[in-house]
Amino acid sequence: MSNADSETVTVSETGLGRYQVLARAGGSTLLVDDLLAAALGACTTMTIRFYANHKGWPLRRVEMAVRHSREALSARDRFELDIALDGELTAEQRARILEIAERCPVHLTLARGSDVAARLLAADEAEAIRPSDGTAHTKCMREACAD
Repeated sequence: MSNADSETVTVSETGLGRYQVLARAGGSTLLVDDLLAAALGACTTMTIRFYANHKGWPLRRVEMAVRHSREALSARDRFELDIALDGELTAEQRARILEIAERCPVHLTLARGSDVAARLLAADEAEAIRPSDGTAHTKCMREACAD
């Protein structure tokens, strides 16, 4: 099932390492292992930057640490973000940025859970796998930053 607003990331084994995989998204290619925490940090950073730019706030730099933990495979995952903001921001601006950070698309996806469906493609369908252009994610960031 395909959706025009969906984003497609293609992932394939490289054959170079036991578990090394290559991910392609939009115009980017990455060698990856586990990028879930990185995706959360990246999306949160981009959403904060998008909002600060939209408001014209003096945010110079965003940096964060993302920790992922889980007590057992069947336990609920926990992500903790420590966000550092560099810039002459008021207490109100900093508080609003934290609210916006918790509305980034990846944060919302993780917080509400997701339906995941897998299907096997026929050999002749495998050639049709292509990454998307990434515009759906940007659309979600705009929505997250709407006042």
